[in-house]
Amino acid sequence: MPLVHITIVKGRDAAAKQALMDAVHGALMEAFGIPENDQQQRISELRREDFKIPPHCSDDFILLDITVFAGRSVDAKRALYRAVVRNLEERCGVAPTDVFITLDERPLENWGLRGGTAGCDIDFGFKIDV
Repeated sequence: MPLVHITIVKGRDAAAKQALMDAVHGALMEAFGIPENDQQQRISELRREDFKIPPHCSDDFILLDITVFAGRSVDAKRALYRAVVRNLEERCGVAPTDVFITLDERPLENWGLRGGTAGCDIDFGFKIDV
């Protein structure tokens, strides 16, 4: 149940934004084995003057914040970063140097889901410790 927040410079059309979300979700399925229908994402669009982008990046810069259940291995995280960058480049034409990813892990007991049930009390039907 990753929560994905994509921050971009305003100006992409609806199809381009959907492609960004699909590229990130595909990487999460590949690297973390999450189900296809487990997709909670949002895009924030900022005016260029409201978004300080690193000097080596273009206006295609993507700031990607992903919040996940704790438990993934370092190798799984590395695989996620590689898959995200690859998918964004192949599917959306975003240069790898224009992608900045943060991963925020939270213990299952810190998630209130499915009507207020603690995440640690739910069988999600997929493996978290990959």
